[in-house]
Amino acid sequence: MEASSPFTFAIIGIIIGFVAGLACYRLLSKGQRESAALRQALLEREHSIAELKKAMGSISSDVRQRLENIRIEADLLEQQLDDGAAQWKLSKPATTGAPSMSLTDTDETLDTPRDYADGKSGTLSEDFGLKESTKEQETATSQPPRY
Repeated sequence: MEASSPFTFAIIGIIIGFVAGLACYRLLSKGQRESAALRQALLEREHSIAELKKAMGSISSDVRQRLENIRIEADLLEQQLDDGAAQWKLSKPATTGAPSMSLTDTDETLDTPRDYADGKSGTLSEDFGLKESTKEQETATSQPPRY
């Protein structure tokens, strides 16, 4: 065979094409492996984000359920307070602050304690037991002791 025959050029072209293809495959397959690894990492991150969203959804629904339970308990406590106020004949508070302890029946008046009944020399007065007078000694024997 001659050196310039078309078969020789074809064989040399096939060999050069095979070597060039092999080199391109090596270079491009590395990029393809990297892109496949990046796709895999992307899929894993999307999966973890989906799990986090699902977990946040369950946490959110759990918090909403707890808030609803708190509202129900608050309504129940408010109802119990209203029932207790009605039982004790207390007026309902005008605001949501502390309940008012005023009596609804103005006809009922509270008697003053025995210590202040006479207006002076009660057991809670400042000078109780400091001054001795004959009047106190006389009243002490005629009245029962105050507790």
